Amino acid sequence: MGEEGIGIFPAEDALEMVLMFDGTGRILYANAAACDKLGYVREESAGARMEDVLPGAFQPSGSGAGAESWPNGGTRHLVMYRKNLTCFPVEAKIVPSPGNPGCYLCLADDVLEKEHLAREIGQVREEARQAAKVKSEFVANVTHELRTPVNGILGNVRELLGQVEDERTVQALQLIERCCGDMNKIINNILDFSKLEAGKFVLESRRFHFRNMLDYVKAQHISKITEKGLDFFMTVSPQVPEYVVGDELRVVQVLNNLLSNALKFTAVGRIDVQVLLTARVEDKVELFFIVSDTGIGIGEEDRDKLFQSFSQVDASISRKYGGTGLGLNICKQLVELMGGDIEVESKKGRGSNFSFSIWVEDDGGEAGGRKSPDDIAAVFKGMAHAGEREETETVRIYGSPENREALKRNLSKLILCVEMGNWEKAEMFMETVRQLTEGAPSDVKRAALKLKMAIQKGDYEKVSAEYERLNQCSLAPG
Repeated sequence: MGEEGIGIFPAEDALEMVLMFDGTGRILYANAAACDKLGYVREESAGARMEDVLPGAFQPSGSGAGAESWPNGGTRHLVMYRKNLTCFPVEAKIVPSPGNPGCYLCLADDVLEKEHLAREIGQVREEARQAAKVKSEFVANVTHELRTPVNGILGNVRELLGQVEDERTVQALQLIERCCGDMNKIINNILDFSKLEAGKFVLESRRFHFRNMLDYVKAQHISKITEKGLDFFMTVSPQVPEYVVGDELRVVQVLNNLLSNALKFTAVGRIDVQVLLTARVEDKVELFFIVSDTGIGIGEEDRDKLFQSFSQVDASISRKYGGTGLGLNICKQLVELMGGDIEVESKKGRGSNFSFSIWVEDDGGEAGGRKSPDDIAAVFKGMAHAGEREETETVRIYGSPENREALKRNLSKLILCVEMGNWEKAEMFMETVRQLTEGAPSDVKRAALKLKMAIQKGDYEKVSAEYERLNQCSLAPG
């Protein structure tokens, strides 16, 4: 294509196609990109017209080749033809040519690859959607099929427990019952996670008595917490409504998960639950929950892992304490569905504070405000416990008077559980003993390890011998 009467055009090296034409539609100039895409060479300018390149897009008018009908600077999706009459899609716009009165510029981009990529992306997206649907249905079916035999085993075991008197058989049945319970928890977690991932999880809001719900949660955990030698406190701000509308089951699920984790990772000290009213918008209220413990804590570098799916702070957590790593991820997603968020404040060896907020509807409670003085006082009262935290830290120092007293108390409870044949509780107290002896000399830690192995095997004679050995070397004056 030629450059008759046209000076050096600055768009020669532009990546997009640039065509200059006059009012009759005759092309006066094409840059390198246009020549390459259209299959022309410079010398083939004679006879090249815009209606050949973009048929149907222009109607020569003698003044602007129909360019006046284009929106000012607007872009249109068109089909551009090559010299060999093959075509490809473009996005083009027409603008007056600067410095060339009566002439116009057509600026066009080849979008063939873009459209092909868009189709591929659409196909991949649809395949991913179908795969997610298949996965969701598969998980739902598998978890349902798994739950059926597990519940069948659990029902038969509970029936046998009322008929069997042999001590060893009872212990074996109790172990099976415990394992079935754990399996059901894992199945429920996987099913919830699958629904959340698929975006099919629906909250079921209803009116419920808020403090009765907390009493139910407390009743589920208080016996295990106190049996472990921990203090347990639950505080509710007076500003919290008596009745609220929300998904009671999911609030209980989040609290149960956080309390179970607090119990699992706390050997000495206390566990606290506090509930505050922190905001009100018309009939909606924001409730703020704090679950704090004096457990092993979490290092700052590991906090980001807590709320990821299938994630533990490190592999040893799974080995020591069990779990799938789904619980906190599910809690995070549930809390977000209820309009809030969840956070953690923790230091390694100094306990953790998990806090989360949710929005519910006030159904008859008294008016509250944003962080009333009573609420703020409750926060500081519940979270401070400075002296008690320091005492808990002293308990962890092996050989301190507090540590020796805690060791003595937990070893006594441990051997009592063994005498009664309650191996599950014996393992619980053994974990506390292990944590209390983490800073002990090697002979004490070795004795604690041997005692733990004996308890796991259910060997009464071995437990008695290792208990005496640990009792002597850990509590001997010195």
